[in-house]
Amino acid sequence: MKSAIFALTFRIVYKKQTRLKIMRHLSTILALLLTTTIARAQYNDVNDIPYSDVAAGETPVRIADSYIFTEGPAADAKGDVYFTDQPNNRIYRWNCESGKITLFTDQSGRSNGMYFDAQGNLIACADMDNQLWRFDMNGQAEILITDYREKLLNGPNDVWISKDGGYYLTDPYFKRDYWTRNPERQQPVEGLYYLAPGAKQLVMLDSTLNQPNGIVGTPDGKYLYVAEAKANRILRYDIQPDGFLTNRQVFADMGSDGMTIDEKGNIYLTGDGVTVFDKNGRKIAHFPIPEDWTSNVCFGGKERNVLFITASKSVYTLKMLVHGVK
Repeated sequence: MKSAIFALTFRIVYKKQTRLKIMRHLSTILALLLTTTIARAQYNDVNDIPYSDVAAGETPVRIADSYIFTEGPAADAKGDVYFTDQPNNRIYRWNCESGKITLFTDQSGRSNGMYFDAQGNLIACADMDNQLWRFDMNGQAEILITDYREKLLNGPNDVWISKDGGYYLTDPYFKRDYWTRNPERQQPVEGLYYLAPGAKQLVMLDSTLNQPNGIVGTPDGKYLYVAEAKANRILRYDIQPDGFLTNRQVFADMGSDGMTIDEKGNIYLTGDGVTVFDKNGRKIAHFPIPEDWTSNVCFGGKERNVLFITASKSVYTLKMLVHGVK
């Protein structure tokens, strides 16, 4: 009888100890999983998020640093990138084959954001006189827009051109010390404008923005993204067949200076390095840049697979596996 009781007690104790061991093992596994999850969450908040679309072993490379403040990169049909040194009133050209940088013009109108039209002209937000300019490839400028309803714009900041030739223009108010005109603003709002193909006058699309800044659209012409500097967010609009906008939504709770888009629909934002959001508004990457401010970004190179970054006194390139859109 005693032996039977001992055997039963042993089995009960053994099973209990086994269950305890299993529970301890499960607790250890869960703790490891939780630690890994937390580590990943923390890792995703730091600067060096792995990104599969960066070419193997590549990091941002400073290719020049002799400027005061660089801005407005735009790639032509060959993949050469034009960018501004705004305080010096110059536009430079980076040759994607030789890697050389040469002066394009020293009369840029203090250009900020720029974009190429379908005819190969460089469209520039000429902030000096609050105008929109068009440069031919000889560096000769023509004024396209001087005002809205006979009043000066605040200071055109960035421009994107749709495939049908429509211009989308942001016009925040950043008071400049080089303005020779009355520095007080004439426009009561900081607007988002549209210039229809063949039109001569701007149309207001959104008058309720807080310092609209960077702007880019999808190559299929469906969506337009606009950065709001003061509101620290990115907005997305639906583009209608007539060029007008509907369905304004917050795309990301992060502001940006300039921005660009790749063939997957990922949006590249600037300011603190370069931050990448996928088309669903999820942060997927961040590239640190060792400068005080990253102003703008575009895809250049013959294959549109070089991320060209303007950052304070410097410009950088980063070889990518993903391509930008033309």
